[in-house]
Amino acid sequence: MPENLLKGKIGIITGALDENSIAWKTALKAKEQGAKFVLTNAPIAMRMGAINELAQECNTIVIPADATSLEDLEKLYSEAKEYLGGNFDFLLHSIGMSPNIRKGRSYGDLNYDWAMKSYDVSAVSFHKMMHVAEKMDIMNEWGSIMGLSYIAAQRVYPFYTDMADAKALLESIARGYGYRYGKLKKVRVNTISQSPTKTTAGTGIGGFDTFFNFADKMSPLGNASAEACADYIITMFSDLTRYVTMQNLFHDGGYSFTGISEDLMEGFKEE
Repeated sequence: MPENLLKGKIGIITGALDENSIAWKTALKAKEQGAKFVLTNAPIAMRMGAINELAQECNTIVIPADATSLEDLEKLYSEAKEYLGGNFDFLLHSIGMSPNIRKGRSYGDLNYDWAMKSYDVSAVSFHKMMHVAEKMDIMNEWGSIMGLSYIAAQRVYPFYTDMADAKALLESIARGYGYRYGKLKKVRVNTISQSPTKTTAGTGIGGFDTFFNFADKMSPLGNASAEACADYIITMFSDLTRYVTMQNLFHDGGYSFTGISEDLMEGFKEE
């Protein structure tokens, strides 16, 4: 990757939990490419991870914030602007959770209070982040806002239950706010639909290992790693992608457009 793609750019990276997370790897690459940024996560998530170690490595600070709270977002943006010395060029929304998945509830037996929590944390918080950013006029022109999605937003993956609905909402918000923010300040808004990835959140889904292997055999290039996804995010934060907006960008080794692969067909041959 070219050097200093993000030189002079500043922003916020949410959701870095541990060294396996996409947000964690994005932070390291953003630092390599010359960006300055602050890290943030919900207080409860911070207790589960090691985000303070990442902050030390990136020479930055952590500002706790619940992305579902408008007040927390206002405080986050104000403190980040003061620390960084200006408005933002990029925001990464790397936030998602489902109590129904965590507690083993099937799609036909959802706890609806938990489902609403899933939608708020995993998708509506994306809208809230942009709503508060617009209200505070905190984004620079030609800025880039990214969210992380999954192909279950378009196709049925039974184990993904209410998170599939949340990701569909996330992608819709990217289109709706992408149009609005593009007209207002030429800010672009996109989501990346990533391969199954061995993050703490990903491996918590039932049957993950089996599906990870299935997707790897289906994809002509194999599954995209978290580190490769971080590279893609950095490119989307850079000026090289100024005219890409309102898109859901598949980053999955070709899985999303492969009907069947020879590797999988071998396993179904009659003896």
